[in-house]
Amino acid sequence: QVQLVESGGGLVQPGGSLKLSCAASRNIVSTYAMGWYRQAPGKQRELVATIASGGRTNYADSVKGRFTISGDIAKNTVYLQMNSLKTEDTAIYYCNCASWGGNYWGQGTQVTVSS
Repeated sequence: QVQLVESGGGLVQPGGSLKLSCAASRNIVSTYAMGWYRQAPGKQRELVATIASGGRTNYADSVKGRFTISGDIAKNTVYLQMNSLKTEDTAIYYCNCASWGGNYWGQGTQVTVSS
């Protein structure tokens, strides 16, 4: 069974930076996009950023200009560089892989922004 393994979460002060990483345990055939979603306590899971196989990226308005998604879709790896972090960015961040054969999720990594 394919697993998406995330790393890079942690505690950071407001204004700080973190970089999240995600890699699949094996190749996921026919992947067309990967991305990051987040879920804060008491809120629904929301899209943060996605990257498609052609390189097109998409960001939530709340993170535009602060977060950058990158990766290699063919290798099922994706990264999220998060700069100028705010307290409202605190959430569990989930990696996602969308393929024609199914939708895969990581177990989540906690990001806490606090002074």
